[in-house]
Amino acid sequence: MIAFVTCVLILLVMQPCIAAEPQSVEVLIVVGPSSHPPGTHEVAAGARLIKYCLEHAPGTRYAVRIVDDWPRDETMLSKTATVVFTGDEFPLAKLKDSQRKMRALGALMDRGCGIFCYHYATGVPANTFADDGSHPLLQWMGGCFCSRYARHKGIARIMQHVTITPKAKDHPVMRGVQPFTIDDEPYFNNYFGVNGMAHNVTALATSMLPPEAPKEEVVAWAIQRPDGGRGMGVVVPHFFKNWQVDSLRTLILNGIIWTAKQEVPKDGLHVALPALETFKPAAVEPTKK
Repeated sequence: MIAFVTCVLILLVMQPCIAAEPQSVEVLIVVGPSSHPPGTHEVAAGARLIKYCLEHAPGTRYAVRIVDDWPRDETMLSKTATVVFTGDEFPLAKLKDSQRKMRALGALMDRGCGIFCYHYATGVPANTFADDGSHPLLQWMGGCFCSRYARHKGIARIMQHVTITPKAKDHPVMRGVQPFTIDDEPYFNNYFGVNGMAHNVTALATSMLPPEAPKEEVVAWAIQRPDGGRGMGVVVPHFFKNWQVDSLRTLILNGIIWTAKQEVPKDGLHVALPALETFKPAAVEPTKK
């Protein structure tokens, strides 16, 4: 009897500790189709790299699931904090049953889920815009890249020595992000709607593009939506090797956790990487030592 009472008392003492166990923040990464040559885009390897970084981040626990299509079991989405998209153009525009999947994503956005797209996943096919120039991604993410839309011509060019500079230095996403220079394919003349950038969209980072006629171009942006959700777009990296650049990686990681409504560390989210070959890209230049 004494042993039984002792066990009960131990369980009662432990209960607050059990209840205090933090739940993981759930992140979904949707990897869309890509036909780019090895060393560029590497969408699957990039997703694995993001998963590694988030799951090895200090502090908050992140549970990251990677899928190569919209999840068949949509009940798994009930606790998703943010959805990350990578692929050649916005994946849901290219996957089968696109309209149904867009409606499912819209339901997530309506409940305040975050969305984050990088490089070509910020790209919207011309035939998916409404007649008035609107598109759901403009509401959810604040802007997009479009190169073949009659109303707006975004530009994609591979260029050397592109310097990306923080603009909204007080925004949480920009914590710990320093100016950085890369050889890449930054998209510019990005589209923020027929009336330009909305009042709730913030230009996070810019670059002077193109080199022969430079002007300040927005290459990363964020939106605080009326539904309470958050969205963000970043138009790099094109080359997989550029994930080695700490400030680029921090910009993307900060953005993902910010869209998940998590506190960005005061110095930004920095996670040391193993060799890029770890993430099994089709091809990549050797990791810098």
